[in-house]
Amino acid sequence: MRYRPEIDGLRAVAVIPVIMFHAGYKIFSGGFVGVDIFFVISGYLITTIIISELDSNNFSILSFYERRMRRILPALFLVMGVSSILSYFLMLPDELENFGQSVVATTLFSNNILLVLTSGYWSLESEFKPLLHTWSLGVEEQYYIIFPIFLIMGWRHFKKYILSILLFTAILSICAAQWGAINKPEATFYLLPTRGWELLLGSFAGLYLIKTSEVFLVKNTYTQLFSLLGFILVFFSFFSFSGETPNPSFYTLVPTIGVLLIILFAKEGTFVNVLLSSRPFVGIGLISYSAYLWHFPVFAFMRIYSVEPPSSIASGVLCILTIILAYISWKFIEKPFRTKGVFSRTFVFIFSLSFIVIFVGYGYFLHKNHGIPTRMYSDGKIYSNDMYISYNEKAFRFKKNLFEDQNSLKILILGNSFGRDFVNMTTENFTLNKIEIVYRDDFDRCFSKWNSPVEKSLLNDANVIVFASVDTSGECVKENINLTYEKGKNIFYVGTKHFGYNLNWIVRLDSEKRRHQYNPLLLETLQQEEKMTSLIPKENYLPLLSHITNGNLVPITDEEGKLISPDRKHLTKYGAQFIGRIALVNSSYGNLLKSSK
Repeated sequence: MRYRPEIDGLRAVAVIPVIMFHAGYKIFSGGFVGVDIFFVISGYLITTIIISELDSNNFSILSFYERRMRRILPALFLVMGVSSILSYFLMLPDELENFGQSVVATTLFSNNILLVLTSGYWSLESEFKPLLHTWSLGVEEQYYIIFPIFLIMGWRHFKKYILSILLFTAILSICAAQWGAINKPEATFYLLPTRGWELLLGSFAGLYLIKTSEVFLVKNTYTQLFSLLGFILVFFSFFSFSGETPNPSFYTLVPTIGVLLIILFAKEGTFVNVLLSSRPFVGIGLISYSAYLWHFPVFAFMRIYSVEPPSSIASGVLCILTIILAYISWKFIEKPFRTKGVFSRTFVFIFSLSFIVIFVGYGYFLHKNHGIPTRMYSDGKIYSNDMYISYNEKAFRFKKNLFEDQNSLKILILGNSFGRDFVNMTTENFTLNKIEIVYRDDFDRCFSKWNSPVEKSLLNDANVIVFASVDTSGECVKENINLTYEKGKNIFYVGTKHFGYNLNWIVRLDSEKRRHQYNPLLLETLQQEEKMTSLIPKENYLPLLSHITNGNLVPITDEEGKLISPDRKHLTKYGAQFIGRIALVNSSYGNLLKSSK
C-alpha cells in the first residue's frame, strides 16, 4: 500500500474539531463528527491493507492483530496509567468507582457498551469521565474482530459476493442508525451495529481503489471539483451540526460522503491534496491518535479539579497542552512500538497481556471497593453504604401496588431517582408509625392518563400525592391540582435541586475543613427553579433550594463535613437527613405528617 500523505492530513482535519468541540468552543458545534471521519479513514486503510495482503496470499491474522496492538495499546496504556494516578487523588469515591468500571471496559474495548448502560454523551456527568472518548476505540476494535474474519472466509468461499454482502450490511446499518437516532439515541451513538456503515463506507473506497490503482474515478478535470466538494461537506458539518443533530443518521452522510470524495478524488495536484499534504496538516495527522487519546482526559481532569467551569482561555491552554503531550507520546511511545525491529512480536504480546491484566485488575478493585472511600473518610466502609446511588435505590422497598393500612396517612410519592430521594428525605426525618408510603416511578404525570386498576386504586386511596421529579413543562399541573381538591386530597410538587458544577474538589480538603462547604449554583438550576415557582401555586409547591441556599451558593457538605450529594443531583443519606430536616420538617407537607401521630 503506497503512502498517501493527504490521508494523514485528513486525520488532522478530524482531530482538531473534536478537540475544540470538547474544549467547549461553540463555533465547533459539530466538531464531534471528527470521530465519524476517523471511522471512514480507518475502514479505508484497514480494508486496503487486508485486501492487498489477501491478493498476494500474504495475510496473517496474527500479524494483523500484532499491528493493531502496536498501533493502539502502548499510547492507550500510557494515557490510562496517567489517568489512573490522577483519578486516585482527585476523584470522589462515586466517580472513582465509575472510573474503575471504565478502565475495565476500555481495556477490553467495550467502553461504548458500558456508556450505553450508564449515561448519555451530552450529560454533565460525561464531562467528568476521563476515558469517555475511548468508546470509539471500542467500536473500531469490535469491527476489527469481525471484519478480517469475514474477509478471510469470503476470499476463500464466496469472493464474488463479498461486495454485495457488505453493501447490504451497510444499508441495514445506516437504516438502523436513522431509526435509532430517533428512538434509541444513546445506544445508536455508541454501538457498532449503527456505526458499522461508516467503517464500511471507507472499506468500499479501499475495495474500489485496489481494483483501479488510481485515486480518482473520472477524468482529471473533475477531480478538483469532487475533492473540493468533499472538503466543503466536511467543514460544513463542523460548523452547522450541533448536539441537536441526530448522529449517526442520514445527516451523518454529509461528512462521511465528504471524506469518501476526498479519499477517491484528492489525487496529486488537486487543491485539497496540496493542502492536506502540507507539513502542518501531516504533522498533526501523525500525532492525531495520541492527540485524540490525551484531549479528553486533559479536559476532564481540569473540570474535576475546578470549582467552576474552566474559562475559554484555560481551555485554549489545555488544547496546546494536548498537542504537546500528543507529540511526546507519539515520538517516545507510538513510534518506537510501530518501528520494525525495535520490539519483538513476543515482547509486544507479553507487554499487552501484562497491562491488560493490570488494568482489568485495578479497575475491578476500584469498582469492588466503591472508589476507596477510606481515602477521604476513616469510616469509609460505613460511609460508602450511605453515599452511593445504591442508597437512593433503597426507596424501591416502598414500590407497591396498593396501600395496606387503611388507618394510616397514605402518601403516594411519584418520580424517578428524584422521587427516591424524596422517599429517603421523608423516612430519614419523620416517624412512620401511622404513615404508609407507596413509591412509583412508572406512572404518567397526568392523572387523566391513569387507567389501570393499580393507578386508579392508588389515586383513590392516597391522602397525599407528591410529584417529586422535576417538571418544568407545566403539563397537567392545574388539572391534577383541581382533581385532588375535588377529592379532598393534598398534592405537592417538589422543587429542583442541584449542587453545582463539580464536587470533586472536596477530596483535596483536609477532613476538618470539609464542614459547611458551598458551590455556586448553576444558572440553569436557578432558571429551572424560577420556572417551577411560576407554574405551581405556592401552597402546592415544596421548594428545596430556597431553604438551603446562601445567596447564590448551595451547600455540598453538612455540619460534619459529609457530602450531601454523591453526584451533584442525588442525595446521600446525610443529604437526605440534612435537606429533609431543613426543607420538609416545618413545611405544609411536614405538618401533615406530624399531625398523623
